[in-house]
Amino acid sequence: MSADPAARDLLTGESVQRVASLLREFGVRGQVVALSSSARTARDAASTLGVEVAQIASSLVFRSHRADGTEVPVLVLTSGAHRVDTVKVAAALEVDELALADAAYVRRQTGFAIGGVAPVGHLVPMLTVVDVSLGRYATVWAAAGHPHAVFPTSYDELLRITGGTATEVA
Repeated sequence: MSADPAARDLLTGESVQRVASLLREFGVRGQVVALSSSARTARDAASTLGVEVAQIASSLVFRSHRADGTEVPVLVLTSGAHRVDTVKVAAALEVDELALADAAYVRRQTGFAIGGVAPVGHLVPMLTVVDVSLGRYATVWAAAGHPHAVFPTSYDELLRITGGTATEVA
């Protein structure tokens, strides 16, 4: 973690400020932190923060398809130690198909680049599920709008601020 000028610039960027503002509105006590190295992957974030990879709340965006032909973006907040079982999550959401979104779709729906997708502050409302395994930890870390920005939170707080549904995702 760093307090250098580059970190200060990162924390004042538009995406990070959008997330930080929403976190304040939701009463989240954890502050956005700028990391000296990338948190683009859960493993990178865990290594930089000195926590278990399972404590990283990875934000993965999927395209869901319903029987009526409609498509709805889905945010899965999963433990960094898990690989999302798309069949299981699709069944829980009662959608026909769930496919991992590409970078362009993620940017259009969230306004964030892959690796910096925050749990809140998306451009488009999303169905959100939160991996129940994150509940094992008092503190989990989530992206804050940039691959070098994260914030500490809890499982219960993630459910509250996202309006997400507790779901077994792996």
